Amino acid sequence: MDKITDQFIWKALKEGDLRAFSTLFEIYYPQLYGYGLKISKNTSITEDSLQDFFLYIYDHRENLSDLDTIAPYLFTSYKRFLINVIKKEKKITKTDFSQEDVLDIQFSAEELITNKETDSFRIKNISKLLNKLPQRQKEAIYLKYYSGLKATEISEIMDINYQSVVNILHKAIKNLKEEVSILNLFK
Repeated sequence: MDKITDQFIWKALKEGDLRAFSTLFEIYYPQLYGYGLKISKNTSITEDSLQDFFLYIYDHRENLSDLDTIAPYLFTSYKRFLINVIKKEKKITKTDFSQEDVLDIQFSAEELITNKETDSFRIKNISKLLNKLPQRQKEAIYLKYYSGLKATEISEIMDINYQSVVNILHKAIKNLKEEVSILNLFK
C-alpha cells in the first residue's frame, strides 16, 4: 500500500467509516495473524486476540494518532496487545516475564515452500537453519521476508533504529549463507 492510501484509510477509520475498518481488517488480518501465531504458537489465542485487537482499534478510533503508514503501528500495537493477553493467560507478573520469553519465532518447512515443488530435504534443513538464528534475527527475517515490511517499518515494530534492523538482517543472512555453504544445501 502506498502512503496516500494508508493515510486515507486511517483518516476514514478515525471518522468511523466501517468500509475503511473492513478494508483495514482484510488487508492486515492475514499478516498480523501470521505474526501473532509465531508469537503465541496458539491458533485460538491468536484468533481471539486479533479480533479483540481490531475491535479495540475501532472502539478507540477517535483517540488514534494520525499515521503515514499503518503497518508499523498495527504490528507494534498488536505485539503489545498479544503479549498482554499471553501474560494474562499464563498469569505471569511483569517482573518475571520478558518479551524474549514470548518472541521466539519458529519457522516451519511449509512456510518455505514456493510455487514450485521444492526438495523436502532442503526445506527442512532451511527451516532448521532459520530456527537456529537468535530471536531478534528470526523476528526481523519474518517481518521482512514473510510479512513484506520495509526496514523502516521493522525498526518501528521492533523498537530499534533503522541501522540496527539493517545490521540484524545482514547478520541473519550472513549466518544463513555460512550454514548453507557448510551443508552444501544448494549444490
